[in-house]
Order: sequence, then C-alpha cells, then structure tokens
Amino acid sequence: MKTHYIDEAAKAVPNKQQLINMVSKRLRELSAGSRPMVEVDLQMGLADIALAEIAAGKLSQEFALDTDSVQAA
Repeated sequence: MKTHYIDEAAKAVPNKQQLINMVSKRLRELSAGSRPMVEVDLQMGLADIALAEIAAGKLSQEFALDTDSVQAA
C-alpha cells in the first residue's frame, strides 16, 4: 500500500475503524471480481484501488455500515 492513498482516504473518512471496515469490504469485493471504480495503473494493488475509490468519493460511509448488517445476518 502506498501512503499517499492512505492519507487521501483518511481525509475522506477520518474515523480509522470505519476506514478499515470500508477497505476490508471493498477488498473482498475486488478479490471476488468487482471492477474498480477509479482509473487503475499497473503499480496499484487491490488495497490501493480500494483506498483510491474512497478518496475519490466513490464509496460512501454507509458502505461500511452495510458490512455490519451483512455479518449479523
């Protein structure tokens, strides 16, 4: 992971636990074959892509809340 992506995503989601939950959920989706919502270069890993999506505002903070309801079911 590049610190640039972490810093930018942290500006969009200042709550660290929520940011971790959002990245984790999006990593699972990307690993399962979801397409990235931002432009990707060959140097980016899946975590970088997830962080870049959060920084770009492609994922809302409600995205992390959906994780809790899915896990509880």
